[in-house]
Amino acid sequence: MLNTQRSLSELPKMSAASQVERAVLEEEFNWLLKEEVHAVLKQLQDVLKEASRRFSMPTPGLESQLKQENFILGSSTMDQVKGVLTLQGDALTQTDINLKVAKSSQVLHFQFREDKQWKLQQIQDARNHVNQALQLLSSRDESYHFKTGAEVNKLMDAVMLQLTRARNRLTTPASLTLPELATSGLMKMFTPPMPGDVMVNFYINLSKLCLTVYQLHVLPPNTTKNFKPAGSSVLHNPGAMFELNNNRFEVSHVHKVECVVPWLNDTLVFFTISLQLCQQLKDKVWAVRGLGTLERWLDFVPELSSHLHTERTKSSSDCLEFCQTAGRLL
Repeated sequence: MLNTQRSLSELPKMSAASQVERAVLEEEFNWLLKEEVHAVLKQLQDVLKEASRRFSMPTPGLESQLKQENFILGSSTMDQVKGVLTLQGDALTQTDINLKVAKSSQVLHFQFREDKQWKLQQIQDARNHVNQALQLLSSRDESYHFKTGAEVNKLMDAVMLQLTRARNRLTTPASLTLPELATSGLMKMFTPPMPGDVMVNFYINLSKLCLTVYQLHVLPPNTTKNFKPAGSSVLHNPGAMFELNNNRFEVSHVHKVECVVPWLNDTLVFFTISLQLCQQLKDKVWAVRGLGTLERWLDFVPELSSHLHTERTKSSSDCLEFCQTAGRLL
């Protein structure tokens, strides 16, 4: 077992070579705080500016107007729902949806009213989190001098929190109850108006823009079917029930179609790169600072000394693992 009870009076026995190593480590750490941290912050800003730009692509030749993109909805397993969606930034500005009614040959056609557009809150929130991350980074420009590794880690944790929230907004659609869908403002945006036995929902899932269409039937008041209202869900299944305005409904058919939005995929890649840069900087700060702290312990725990020279030649990640292991032993 390592002897950590050595007296502090043994501190003067530190070798001159050990003091030189510590001086080198201190110099390396100061260089890290002064130079490399800011280099990484600049990288992060460049990546996140590209991510932010994807949320507001301008129309070619009209820089003040956001680009409109048309996407064809499709599914490899069904053709009951077809349509085209027009996306402009974080808003659906136009829709053209055809729904083939189950058990009949009737086709229903819906469009957004000309005075309406539907804001996609997920995209809006993700963009806001990216901009907050950029504000955090810009508050520490090249003239700012970081004094401690803890200060760097605190900034990285704050940036990573915003990036994780941004990513989660695109990867985790909101769960809604069926009554919430039925009373949503989205249901009032179509012309002709949606019939009472049809509900729709738009949401983002990763890099896909999804449309779900629910067909309903009314349960008779004297039905013997066991009524159990469904809870919140991103996607409700056939058989789900709910009550609204003293009427009970059951979902008879569910149709889901989607389209890939390439720039959403770009932003997710930028989030991953940025989170990796943050974590790598945190690891490097810990490794350099942790190794210097470990050096100070070696006068009390000489059993670790034989490992130190070997570990100093390894990569930062290997050094980090060694320091963490040593910390547990201490």
